[in-house]
Amino acid sequence: MIIGLHAKGLTKFSLPHPCIVDTFAEPMKLSVVISTFNRPKLLGELLAALSVQTLPPNEFEVIVIDDGSKEPVAPQLATLRTPYALTVLTQQNSGVAAARHKGIEHARHEIIVVTDDDMLVPPSFLAEHKKAHLGGHTLVLGHIGEEEALGKKPLFERMHATQLKKFVEHYKNNPEAVRGVHVCTGNVSFRRADYMRVGGFDRTLGRSEDRELGARLEKAGAKLIFSHAARTTNRSDHTDLDVWMKRNYLYGVYDSRIAKKHPDVETADPWRFLFLVNPLSRTFLLVSVASPDAGKVLSRFTYSLAETIDALARAQPAPTIATRLLERLANAGATLAYGVEYFRGVREEAGSFLDATLGFAGYMKKRRAR
Repeated sequence: MIIGLHAKGLTKFSLPHPCIVDTFAEPMKLSVVISTFNRPKLLGELLAALSVQTLPPNEFEVIVIDDGSKEPVAPQLATLRTPYALTVLTQQNSGVAAARHKGIEHARHEIIVVTDDDMLVPPSFLAEHKKAHLGGHTLVLGHIGEEEALGKKPLFERMHATQLKKFVEHYKNNPEAVRGVHVCTGNVSFRRADYMRVGGFDRTLGRSEDRELGARLEKAGAKLIFSHAARTTNRSDHTDLDVWMKRNYLYGVYDSRIAKKHPDVETADPWRFLFLVNPLSRTFLLVSVASPDAGKVLSRFTYSLAETIDALARAQPAPTIATRLLERLANAGATLAYGVEYFRGVREEAGSFLDATLGFAGYMKKRRAR
């Protein structure tokens, strides 16, 4: 179903040189692709923010794909008037990869900007993405920032915000050091021709389809950059701990599949994360590989303890050295719980402890060969 609204909206590939540094006969135009599911209010606020972009409205379009929302968004947007061309597509719930792919197939312009329905963007958002592409880059990772209300969110949401902040700090001074596996569809842009040439999102992946696409685009010759100025604000409304735990587990499963698909990409291997954590945490992560059942108990106990520590910190009337220490401990506990579930997923995909051990040995061989 397509509704058009407009008011006054590893297979190895080699991208040919013109795909990397193009000269355009007409001004570069953008297609903004947004997959949505049961977030009408947040979506409406995002569409309103796109109405006040500094980029002229005739230089971009917006495509919304409703991935089977309980209350379809098409009727809700039917009377919306925007300064840009707006297209609404509807599909049965098939996942974000399929939804975004559908939107990209319908896109009319050469640059695809993907963002989530729970993001909010400043007026300069699209202009900054375009600026990076005009500078010769073909895969632009934008800055995902935290919202002011972050302090009211669950501990696991605040933990993820802390990780994102570390990512931003690491790459803002060395923006071309980012890799394809860092691609996050909360805020990214790329050439539509490049996307179609490498085959688009792998719609068989239930998670991490964005980093897998990034790996293929990088292998095909995309020129990457992190844009600190192309900012979005993450307004995630996740509150269900069980859903969060399941998601962490599935990331381990699908990242393992991506590693099999790209054995030549060391940064795509889930075992790499074992060397990015505090050495004291590694024993607990390996417990979940050796005994997934014990890991499940461990992840929930660790997170429960982290929440208790977090509650103690938040109960203090004013920040002190002690409260900051408690906050760091709570964040570390939530991070460990995430990692334990993640490596439970890695073990699930491996099939057995022996196969997981062989997978680890294979990663160490790649690591030594770097």
